Amino acid sequence: MQVNSDIVGKKLSEFTAFVDQRRICNYAAAVSDSNSFYLDDQRREGLIAPPTLAAAITWPIINNIYDYIDLGYSPEVIFNIVHYSEYLELHRPLRPGDKVIINGEVAAVLPEKRGTHVIFKLPAVDQNGEPLFTEYIGGMLRGIECADQGSGQESLPIIPFNPTDNIIHWEVAVPVPREACYIYEGCANVPFPIHTSPAFAISVGLPDIIYYGVASLAHAVRELVNRENGANPTGIKAIACRFRGMVLPDSFIRIQLTGRSLKDNHKYLFFRVLNREGKEAVSEGFMSCE
Repeated sequence: MQVNSDIVGKKLSEFTAFVDQRRICNYAAAVSDSNSFYLDDQRREGLIAPPTLAAAITWPIINNIYDYIDLGYSPEVIFNIVHYSEYLELHRPLRPGDKVIINGEVAAVLPEKRGTHVIFKLPAVDQNGEPLFTEYIGGMLRGIECADQGSGQESLPIIPFNPTDNIIHWEVAVPVPREACYIYEGCANVPFPIHTSPAFAISVGLPDIIYYGVASLAHAVRELVNRENGANPTGIKAIACRFRGMVLPDSFIRIQLTGRSLKDNHKYLFFRVLNREGKEAVSEGFMSCE
């Protein structure tokens, strides 16, 4: 099977979602993040959401993509998609009472060795039309060849270069018990059977259920905020990574800070997440904050 880049620029139907206190607190609990910004409703400024909640809010779009766009390909093509890349530009923190309105589009179709990288641009605004976040979420169509040279690369955000790659400034291990898969699915409200159905996971060639890539990313963001930004998430401006390897339950991940730099009054942090086997589960990690 093949796809080509003529779908770049196609628009998605409008998607809406709502943010409330319960959703914010549930998501924080899903990744064991006890930061008071997310849980303490006595804060004078009120609650804000963990930054990666944005990726959970948009999940229904990707999970039900044919409800939002006609890509012109059979569902069997999209069945092969796996979450491969993530870029979140955060315009302001999500808060209780926000209505999230997204009118997305296909941003890029790029050929890669493993298949075809399809990237959707999902800009979110609130009920007043003010920007909330812009997500560039990329899926890898495994084993699906791109029939042309691809299109859209020039429109994608540029991630800064890590000047100290492979220098480990600190490392922290985080356990991933089996129930963590179910807790994240339930609290983040992102159902997908490869993460919580052993029968389904094995039927598609996996050794077991696997932990959510965005959950591993959220654990990394938690550690970066707490260790590098004074436990203050309000100034986070961008988060990016690629999802490379599997994290199996009843194991652990290792979060590593691999670089720091300062540019234009923004702190740039570079990181990765390794699985139990020492392979990269999250690679090319990047976070910028004020």
